[in-house]
Amino acid sequence: MATSATSEASSEQLLVVIDPVARRTDGESVRIAKDVLSAGAQTKVCLPDGPEEFVRALTRRGSRRLVVVGDDRALVRAVSLLHRQRELAGCALSMVPVGAALSVARSLGVPTGAVAAARSVLDGAVRRMDLLVDDSDGVVLGALRIPPLSEAHTPLEEAAGRPWLRTAQSLVRTLVPAREAPAPAPRAARLRIEVDGETLVDLDQPVEAVSVVPGERGVAEVEVRPLSVGAEASPVRAEGRTVTVSGADFRYRADAGVCGPVRRRTWTVWEGAWGLTLPGR
Repeated sequence: MATSATSEASSEQLLVVIDPVARRTDGESVRIAKDVLSAGAQTKVCLPDGPEEFVRALTRRGSRRLVVVGDDRALVRAVSLLHRQRELAGCALSMVPVGAALSVARSLGVPTGAVAAARSVLDGAVRRMDLLVDDSDGVVLGALRIPPLSEAHTPLEEAAGRPWLRTAQSLVRTLVPAREAPAPAPRAARLRIEVDGETLVDLDQPVEAVSVVPGERGVAEVEVRPLSVGAEASPVRAEGRTVTVSGADFRYRADAGVCGPVRRRTWTVWEGAWGLTLPGR
């Protein structure tokens, strides 16, 4: 049996797409992942330098099983592309997490060590998962959060996609003495949150935070934290297949990125929409 299993694993073909950020931040983990995967299966390694090459690699994968080596953003990029091409249902993804932003991978159950994650790619099982899809065809794998307005979009988040801005900010910090600044007080948001068409919280109830997480059985788990005055207010919770948030301009954090501002957005749960290879139970 062992010989048969080894032969079956070695005959499988993998397309290993290595995100450029992973190559820059942790080349050693990338090398280890490549070695483990190559020892257990036939691999074709792709090293895209930008989004267009990433798209071409996924489009031309053929019958090879897709393995993304990178951080949360790389995984979300792959799922988003396959969703837009309507190919998620017939495609299972695998991931070797490499990089700094790995909270989504952890929450999904992907091992974060290069060796353990690569072995899971070879020996694990595909688990179908629900997906949140919004009315602009965006996807959410892990969690959607609407934080206080003052914290929804910060210069640090804006700089994340602009290396030159991070460099300029670092230079300013070295030239200007640091000053203790009080943290801005959270600002309440006035939002209407509807679950399956029923109003959970309306505009007359200020809220501190909203979270929406794909649950199981094709429903999303919604939690709204009302603004507390004096005694702490109890969270309001609900489950449903569609969640609509509307009100004044708001931003939201979806997985590894910040989106918006928007005035209205609806998310719908797609049950079992995508598959991810995880360690066998």
